Amino acid sequence: MQTYDVHPRTRSDQPTAVVEATLPVPELGPWLGKTYQAVADVLARQGIEPAGPPYARYHLLGDDRFQVEAGFPVSTAVAPDGEVRPSTLPGGSVAETTHIGPYDAMQPAYEATTAWILEQGGEPVGDPWEIYLSDPGQQPDPSTWRTVIIQPYRPA
Repeated sequence: MQTYDVHPRTRSDQPTAVVEATLPVPELGPWLGKTYQAVADVLARQGIEPAGPPYARYHLLGDDRFQVEAGFPVSTAVAPDGEVRPSTLPGGSVAETTHIGPYDAMQPAYEATTAWILEQGGEPVGDPWEIYLSDPGQQPDPSTWRTVIIQPYRPA
């Protein structure tokens, strides 16, 4: 079982280029792959380079469904194009940890992050997001995938 080191960080607001959808869990993986390609295509057409790896931010709706926003951080605002639109990841205090392994085994990383926040006397606020450091198309072994999990929180 993986041990998670959780680190506090202070982030600045980060402009992003995204697509949003409401999906059940089984549809997330295929949707994310198509979405990242669609956002990358719009960024290329607009002459904008991603400012980091892809991410997805999740809001649990219940009944095993999520409202999800997925795309790339950018340093220049993207103009709306089809489903792609500008958004922003919030700045402020966050707790961050890295999960190594398959996506369907990340729950303990979320639990470790929340436990760390509560141990510090803080309170989780807002929806978490995941930053994908591994590309499953180029790195097919899920045991090696690296994902950063970020949870905003209000410090004590």
